[in-house]
Amino acid sequence: MTKLLILIVVVLGILAVAQLARVYELTSKLRGKREEDISPADNRMNATLMWLFPFAYFGFFLWLVLAYKDKMLPLAASTQGVETDWLMNFNWAILIVVFVITNALLFYFAGKYVFSKDRRAHWQPHDNRLELAWTIAPAIVLAVIIIYGLNSWNRITTLASPDAMRIELYARQFDWTVRYPGADGVLGATDYRLINGNNPLGIVTPQALEARLAELKLEEHATDSLLHHTVQPASKVLELEERLGYLGRMRARLVNLRNVMDQDMKANGDASAYAHGADDVVTKEFMLPVHEEVNLQIRSQDIIHSAFLPHLRVQMNAVPGMTTVIKVTPSITSDSMRTHVMKDPNFNFILLCNKICGASHYNMQLPLTVVTGNEFVAWAKEANKKPFEVPAASPAPEAALPDSAVNIVDSTSMAQAATAGH
Repeated sequence: MTKLLILIVVVLGILAVAQLARVYELTSKLRGKREEDISPADNRMNATLMWLFPFAYFGFFLWLVLAYKDKMLPLAASTQGVETDWLMNFNWAILIVVFVITNALLFYFAGKYVFSKDRRAHWQPHDNRLELAWTIAPAIVLAVIIIYGLNSWNRITTLASPDAMRIELYARQFDWTVRYPGADGVLGATDYRLINGNNPLGIVTPQALEARLAELKLEEHATDSLLHHTVQPASKVLELEERLGYLGRMRARLVNLRNVMDQDMKANGDASAYAHGADDVVTKEFMLPVHEEVNLQIRSQDIIHSAFLPHLRVQMNAVPGMTTVIKVTPSITSDSMRTHVMKDPNFNFILLCNKICGASHYNMQLPLTVVTGNEFVAWAKEANKKPFEVPAASPAPEAALPDSAVNIVDSTSMAQAATAGH
């Protein structure tokens, strides 16, 4: 009821204002005053307001800055973040200076040069000096911004040092997985064709390759059995034939990959990328050591995602079919952020996806914990006790049919027997 009364009052107020405006318009016509005629008193009043309004205008701007300063970006927690914030603050300083000067001049001239019948405007069709001034001044400012920006960009995006720790962030709808190097300190090679339930990141190891080949052989045998030992509609037959062809091509490619891996490991030994995947640690825990440079290698299984660490000011797209990289050096531990910076015992750094990647995009969150070097070493030792493993490959049956195929064959045989009996 209260809402209805408020609505009625608002509507009546609008109608009253409209009627007052109509009355003012009619009385102006009766006095012979045209709508476009403005009296000197009105001009002087508007000019005075133009000089008074900037105090409220800039005062409100200052109030917004002070009132919402705690809603601005928190302290940058990485060396790259400090560089990013410096560049942003530099740009903000230029913008605020230009904002104050241009708006102050706008209100000053609007108030000073109030309309007067005794004054005529000076007609200036062209002035080379003015043209030169307002062309060169912005060009200089933009050149400074671009030069500083490129320097900061180059410092942030240069390749990490060879000694930097390599960590992989793997994106898929709708979660993140983290891969750490094992005891050898090197991430192993990956191949999307090895992705399955036991190897979600497609890490290449001899065991993973053999398990995947056995899995494909088993599926190929089951598909062949359905195709040649059961009665299927024409559309299903075409589907099974296409699937059988795909499985054959995939197996051939994996056999070729196995040959390449064997040759590379014989030629390069421990330097081969294929020799380092067996001890990799695949986990949902995201842990980084403070004050140590980390090279984040980012991949995607399905569509474009974006790895975003807002407190570290780090963002890089995750693109299917390629590995993107970005370096970061955390400078504040999670404990320090909780106790000294944010003053929130429940605070956590967080890894987000910054691309709208589907209906459950909001679920792509993974807490990040930044710890001291000793704490990270202790955690890594514990994590290395559970390296990546692939279950032993199961031999593919040579003659047995899958249950679905056996059921279909039995049903068909019974039908044929019944027909023969009649």
